[in-house]
Amino acid sequence: MIPFLLAVWGCIPEVSQGCTDMSNASSAYLGIIVGTVIGGVVSWWIYNRQKKTSDQQDRILCRIKDLEENHDAILKKLAAFDDKHESSISAIGELDRKLRSILDGKG
Repeated sequence: MIPFLLAVWGCIPEVSQGCTDMSNASSAYLGIIVGTVIGGVVSWWIYNRQKKTSDQQDRILCRIKDLEENHDAILKKLAAFDDKHESSISAIGELDRKLRSILDGKG
């Protein structure tokens, strides 16, 4: 079937028997076909590499988002701990002042 299709374009000695030289038309068509195949392979390869890179960037961005959410949660917990710590320190200081005033009053 392929030799029949190529015979329509002219004499191609690599495919047809009894040809002595390739015609200009068949040479042009063969060049177009080979160029299309090579271009298709290169385009697919570039697309595939870009898709892999894009997928990897998406995974990294999702991981960064998760880390930011965890970071925010940790910061909120630290702020809550700090508030409790401050209230505890204030209570201890108030108790210390009361104890000093009681001890100073008796002494």
